[in-house]
Amino acid sequence: MKKLMKGNEAIAEAAIQAGCRFFFGYPITPQNQIPEYMSKRMPQVNGCFLQAESEVAAINMVYGAGGAGARVMTSSSSPGISLKQEGISYLVGAEVPCVIVNMVRGGPGLGSIQPAQSDYYQSTRGGGHGDYRMCVLAPSSVQEAVDLTQDAFDIADRYRNPVLVLGDGLIGQMMEPVDMDRASTYQQAEGLPPKTWAASGHVPTQEAPRAIINSLFIDPQVLEAHGLALQAKYDQIAAQECRWQEELLEDAQIVIIAYGTTSRIARSAMRRCRARGIKVGMIRPITLWPFPEEAIRKTIPAASAYLVVEMSMGQMVDDVRLAINGERPVHFYGRTGGMVPTVAEVTAQIEKLAGVEPIPPEVCKVDIERTLNDAAQKADEVAKAMSNQFEEMGKSIDNALKNAALREKAEAAANQVDAAVGAMGQKIHEAGQKLNDALNSPELTQKAEEAAQKAEEWANTLGEKLSSAFEGSAGKPEEAPQAANEAAPEAAPQAAEQPADTAEAADGKATEESDSAADTASDKVQEAFAAIGSKMDAAGKKLGDALESGELQHKAEEAAKQAGAFATNAAQTVKKGAGSLLGAIGKLFAGVKKDLRDIEAEQAAKAKPEDSSGKEGDD
Repeated sequence: MKKLMKGNEAIAEAAIQAGCRFFFGYPITPQNQIPEYMSKRMPQVNGCFLQAESEVAAINMVYGAGGAGARVMTSSSSPGISLKQEGISYLVGAEVPCVIVNMVRGGPGLGSIQPAQSDYYQSTRGGGHGDYRMCVLAPSSVQEAVDLTQDAFDIADRYRNPVLVLGDGLIGQMMEPVDMDRASTYQQAEGLPPKTWAASGHVPTQEAPRAIINSLFIDPQVLEAHGLALQAKYDQIAAQECRWQEELLEDAQIVIIAYGTTSRIARSAMRRCRARGIKVGMIRPITLWPFPEEAIRKTIPAASAYLVVEMSMGQMVDDVRLAINGERPVHFYGRTGGMVPTVAEVTAQIEKLAGVEPIPPEVCKVDIERTLNDAAQKADEVAKAMSNQFEEMGKSIDNALKNAALREKAEAAANQVDAAVGAMGQKIHEAGQKLNDALNSPELTQKAEEAAQKAEEWANTLGEKLSSAFEGSAGKPEEAPQAANEAAPEAAPQAAEQPADTAEAADGKATEESDSAADTASDKVQEAFAAIGSKMDAAGKKLGDALESGELQHKAEEAAKQAGAFATNAAQTVKKGAGSLLGAIGKLFAGVKKDLRDIEAEQAAKAKPEDSSGKEGDD
């Protein structure tokens, strides 16, 4: 799935997905998003980000990481790349692979931060000292910048040589949809040589001898042999890594040559001219070195002229002239200092070469003021038309309302609506009254009062029984002492006449009778309490059985169903009343509409002239 990304950030992520784990750089506009992004992402992938104290320090850190065999990258913009040139020459001389990104800005000097293509010479000729070359990749979109950045790491490892990705401020700063899913599935190219040469701290062997990363050769013969070996490598790169894109060259008489952002502008101009019948095509170099010389030469037989478009004062144009070798005229159009050529400017150059009169500017020019005035005028016309229609509708309605018959029918319809609303309100009131009556009915109140009275009587009866039981039991112990006191005087004379032992026997018997009476009273009290407890248990059991009985539950369910049925009936009654009301309103308006039509028909009939002869039409 594609995602919207800024060019600089997309390049940084593409490098990480390609296995780059070391980045060393220094901030400069318009490439600052690359080190910023790397500072966040590198720790997440166990990589190393380091902002050096200068561009010179950064490129020498790249030398160290690349010499150890790591995939490493740095980035900068024009003045910063100039500061790195000595280190780049060292990297090429020592055959250390790395990737360098240059987002070109306007120059010379500090120049500006706007996009430019004025670093072409520096990039393709080897900006540092000595005889050397680097493969230079020039993307024209953010997606291509992602793809070429990942390819750059493979090319660098394949040839043990730095690779330069040459963009500009536009590609670095603009945002475009990018397929990062494809970038995340990157796989290294097959056949890359192992890095047995790297100073990785390995134990020297015959296959991987001691590693010395060096570009210093004191003996001139040794240095010359090294230079020749490097040149053979450059020839191999030129033969195998040259890339370009061709568009509409089959019959092209004018061939545009442009790269990077400028090629997109040139493409739009080419299509515009094709629409006018001008036979124009384009070659877009993707590698600025190696340069697609042979591809350009193949267009010579059909071409009558070449137009080179650059954001510079003319640098790539020299390579085009070398390729054409004077066989066809080569023209140049460029803007510099951070200025970007427009489609109209390039179109005018193509029309000039084709000998076609340019389209007058007034034809292409959009008169904004006139367009806005026309739109405003049309809006006024529409508003007036709508106002007239509404006015006519208002008059028709007013005339219809002034008609006595229609007014009478309208009043009758209104009365019907009022009656329907009143009837619906009455039904709702009656339903509420029924609910209130059911809750406050005398029968229900009487039953509740009777239940309460029965409960009160039962409680009183229970209390009387308890009181009687307690009083009866409590009186019987008192009778025993009284009986003993009454029996004592009667026994006293007899005791006096009898011997002492007989008196003692009589006294013991009286005591025994008193104790027996007390015991009997106590037993009766206990029996009374046991009877009361038994009755209370029986009453509780009956109450529980009554609450759990199916009959009572059935009665409760029936009561709930009756309440639900009552609520449903009430809702249906309200719904039917509302439906009747809406139906009555619909019929009312249908009647009004029909009456309006009848009135219009009557008026039309009155307006029709009568036949002076008074005769009816022929059969």
